[in-house]
Amino acid sequence: ATKIPFRLNQNQALLTFEDEEVAQRLTKMSKHCVNLDNRTANVSVKPFELDIGFQFELHVTVSGKKINVSEIPELPISKEWMRDKLELNFYKTEQAAGGGEIANVTYNKGAGTAAITFLKAGASKNFVGCTKYPFYAEGKCFNLCVSPDFDVHLRKFQPYCRVSKKTILLKGIPEVEEDEESVQDMIEIHFQKPSNGGGEIEKIKYISRGAVYVCFEE
Repeated sequence: ATKIPFRLNQNQALLTFEDEEVAQRLTKMSKHCVNLDNRTANVSVKPFELDIGFQFELHVTVSGKKINVSEIPELPISKEWMRDKLELNFYKTEQAAGGGEIANVTYNKGAGTAAITFLKAGASKNFVGCTKYPFYAEGKCFNLCVSPDFDVHLRKFQPYCRVSKKTILLKGIPEVEEDEESVQDMIEIHFQKPSNGGGEIEKIKYISRGAVYVCFEE
């Protein structure tokens, strides 16, 4: 399971209830008077927003005209000459497993890669499944790595925030003389009582000093 951290700050508490209806009811009430060490404290209840993420649709299209070539050997010839050799090598006739007339060759000598764009739509299909392609130069045969070119688009990209249905966040808990554990017990007693709109609590965490990270499993 994925663990998602949440920063719980000073004078805050997290309460997770067994019944999500209890958490929703307490959130709607917003303000609560809690008895802490013979002192009435007005605390606020907030919806617990676990994290902010993004959702989107990923659309991938395989180009019908373009292929990517890598593992091109470094030869003692000029960049222009190598580009011409690549064009001749991948041109061939379609019957000879080539792509036909080429519109453009972009060659990167330092990386040993090239992008080859054919003139005819669908020409790249001749190289589908052909991970290695013979390349003849300087009286030798080299195996080049060939891969399709992908066009990637993100659509319907939008942020979203997940709100827990069973957990609430308490803010504005005042500092009292009692220790942290005792205050946590007082908070738990208050929010367990049905007369206060509460119910059975699964987990509770209160922090009086500094901050802690609480992890939730997705």
